[in-house]
Amino acid sequence: MRPLAVIGNVNVDLILGPAAPWPKAGTEIIVDHDELRVGGSAGNSALAWQALGVEFEIAANIGSDQFGRWLAEAFGHRSEKWSVRPERTTLSVGITHPDGERTFFTTTGHLPPFSLEDVFAVIDGERLRGGCALLCGAFLTDDLTKEYGAFFDWAERHDITVALDTGWPLDGWTEENCVATRAWLSRSGIALLNEVEATTLAGIADPIEAAREIRSHMPEGAIVVVKRGSDGATAIGSDGLPVSVAAPFVKVVDTIGAGDVFNAAFLAALADGKSLASCLTAGTEVASRAISTLPRNYGPSSPEEPVR
Repeated sequence: MRPLAVIGNVNVDLILGPAAPWPKAGTEIIVDHDELRVGGSAGNSALAWQALGVEFEIAANIGSDQFGRWLAEAFGHRSEKWSVRPERTTLSVGITHPDGERTFFTTTGHLPPFSLEDVFAVIDGERLRGGCALLCGAFLTDDLTKEYGAFFDWAERHDITVALDTGWPLDGWTEENCVATRAWLSRSGIALLNEVEATTLAGIADPIEAAREIRSHMPEGAIVVVKRGSDGATAIGSDGLPVSVAAPFVKVVDTIGAGDVFNAAFLAALADGKSLASCLTAGTEVASRAISTLPRNYGPSSPEEPVR
């Protein structure tokens, strides 16, 4: 199996909900469930790999508070070389809604100072040679994002495939953010986008045609994945032909981190030499399991229990 690593944002998620309608100021409502868990795009993907028994490395940073220590403990020896910042750990409160949507309130916290130096303190290029690095949270890790050019140079020197999931820009998909993302994708071997991201970047409403357009600007042999929520996922690989899978039907608890979990399962299957269709199936099934269980579960509870 090819080596795997994830680089980016790890923070604390407090999930509450469902809430409907949105409460008036000065009032209080009772919701059905709450969960405090490791979050952030990199954190969610790493948790999924950890639960699936996949070997990996994770480069992140933490704040110098109790939440920071808690995040480090969640990853044991993998967090020993993480940078500890004087800032408070980033906290994201996610309010879920009955229709499956969610609203986030997030502090800036420790994420902006995460740097390329912090990445190299954890990940050795020779150890990851020939493998895949999942790069997350581009619009949150300010210092690292400024050094993306050097990061891609390093990845190329060590024959490391970069799988890019930028996350959602805080100021939306402005033309500036689209231009930056297209530049990053031009040096990435794998694009992991949701449907809105793909169609916005390509300027094409059809997700399959949008994926084709994005792939035309990426390196030879690149893979573009479009995550489509309840409609499953579509990918276009080196042959240029679309491959699609449906998502299992599940009763949703919360969808927070679904795309990150998909990324983890998809890349684990790809690193294991599975076909593109099998990788998409792995991503949709593991993500569907995660969003429909409380506490969150990433696979069948027994060999006899099917994911669906």
